[in-house]
Amino acid sequence: MNIRPYEERDFEQIQALNEAEGWHQLIRQDELTRKAWRQSNVAYVVESDTGQVVAYVRGLTDTTVSLYVCELLIAASHRRLGIGERLLSHVHALYPETRLEMLASASSHTYYEKLNFRPFYGFRKTIHE
Repeated sequence: MNIRPYEERDFEQIQALNEAEGWHQLIRQDELTRKAWRQSNVAYVVESDTGQVVAYVRGLTDTTVSLYVCELLIAASHRRLGIGERLLSHVHALYPETRLEMLASASSHTYYEKLNFRPFYGFRKTIHE
């Protein structure tokens, strides 16, 4: 498996992963999601040996203080192989002085706690639903 920067040709496979995960807002807002990928300065995919995108991370960073992960998704067929941890380590190594921040769902919090993330309090307001 190979971690590499996102390319425009990856977008359809990313949307297929989003669909499989039930992340319907990203699917419904296809053009906005595509634009978000273009404008993100942290955008990496994991490609299998067959060339299939099986995981991705998209985020934003100021390069000095904060690195914020917007989405991290691993295909169900490739979970529990350490891919998520490798992706997070990869992007954090690019900006080692930053703090790594993300929101997690109630069902994924134990995964991040296992990786020594600590919970913090936050809010989210979705403008376009």
